[in-house]
Amino acid sequence: MSRNDKLIFHIDVNSAYLSWTAIKLLNEGSNIDIRKIHSVIGGNEEKRHGVVLAASIPVKKLGVKTGESLYEAKKKCPNLVIYPPNHNWYFKISNEMIKILKEYSPKIERYSIDECFMDCTHYKDNYQQMAINIKTRISTELGFNCNIGISTNKLLAKMASDFKPKNSVHTLFKNEIKKKMWPLPVGELFMVGKSTKLKLAKLNIKTIGELANLDVDFLIEKMHSHGKVIYEYANGIDNSELIESESLKIKGIGNSITLSKDIDNIEEALKILLSLTENVSRRLRESKNLCSIVTVIIKTNNFVQYSHQKVLSNCTDNTMEIFKGIKKAFCECYRGEKIRLLGVRLTKLCDNKYYQPSLFDFENDKKQKNLDIVMDRIRKKYGKESIIRSELLNSSKINLKDDIIKY
Repeated sequence: MSRNDKLIFHIDVNSAYLSWTAIKLLNEGSNIDIRKIHSVIGGNEEKRHGVVLAASIPVKKLGVKTGESLYEAKKKCPNLVIYPPNHNWYFKISNEMIKILKEYSPKIERYSIDECFMDCTHYKDNYQQMAINIKTRISTELGFNCNIGISTNKLLAKMASDFKPKNSVHTLFKNEIKKKMWPLPVGELFMVGKSTKLKLAKLNIKTIGELANLDVDFLIEKMHSHGKVIYEYANGIDNSELIESESLKIKGIGNSITLSKDIDNIEEALKILLSLTENVSRRLRESKNLCSIVTVIIKTNNFVQYSHQKVLSNCTDNTMEIFKGIKKAFCECYRGEKIRLLGVRLTKLCDNKYYQPSLFDFENDKKQKNLDIVMDRIRKKYGKESIIRSELLNSSKINLKDDIIKY
């Protein structure tokens, strides 16, 4: 580290949902630590939206992965024990962890419910020991383990916290990138998702090191601005600032529904998407945010899942403007299969203080905004079924009283 370098810690809880559920059960008198048995945290299998949210180490050894269906997980592990998530408890114990961390640094950015960044530049002389102290306190006082990644920027600290073994402190400084990060599969680099990984595979790029040593102009030609971003990340370049935040940032708002019966009718699918859009749009307005990207998620009856997103012309919180984007995204990507699950997600959020209505349709925008506000107030006071769009009245696949559609 140079004299002017910052020192960033990234704290990442190991198997957070499973660990936190285990702690709650033990506190309530259970004599079984579910982290040591074949267990997962998952959704409601009876209502056909059972997905693995977190898995114990014994289950992971059998090949069960986060995100796969409980049906598939049970094939791999017939004696699987499934526990429901408890998000209120997760937020509570996450806040307890933050209380401990604030004793070490006032500059904390909560990245998600189970991970955060800390500016620990003031610990340059003894950062290893301080990281061990923090990790030990979390383990002994709260009962769960975490990894701590250490570096001079947020990207490298986050990458370091993913290193094995778990329940450890790892560093990834600039002089360690070539040895520790470059040999890793390119899919482990931050911001390289499934789609980007496939594109890189077509270019015969398999490791982070191979990506780092490509011509950046070639990557920009093939992948536009995202090519430059992942090139810089592969070389450990990240100039983003640590932004102090007391509460969790909302990065996106989504909702999905697993249907009681598979459908392949576009009209019915659009009705379901409209109902989901009403839900997420209302929550978007409650959060005092606008969105500029909408995404449709489709899962087929063969458990194949795919998605498609659209960039909106303006940031908005208007239900029907959002639905126009959702509808377009669905019609562009739907392949005609029988649908088991539909979902929508709103991302690239910004504060609604920066709302800028369309110059060419100001009056209509104003009317739609007022309509949304009135409908939100009626539903809040009298219930979500108190006002229903006429398009949804005769839908055989949507039960507005079903708690699968959560507000």
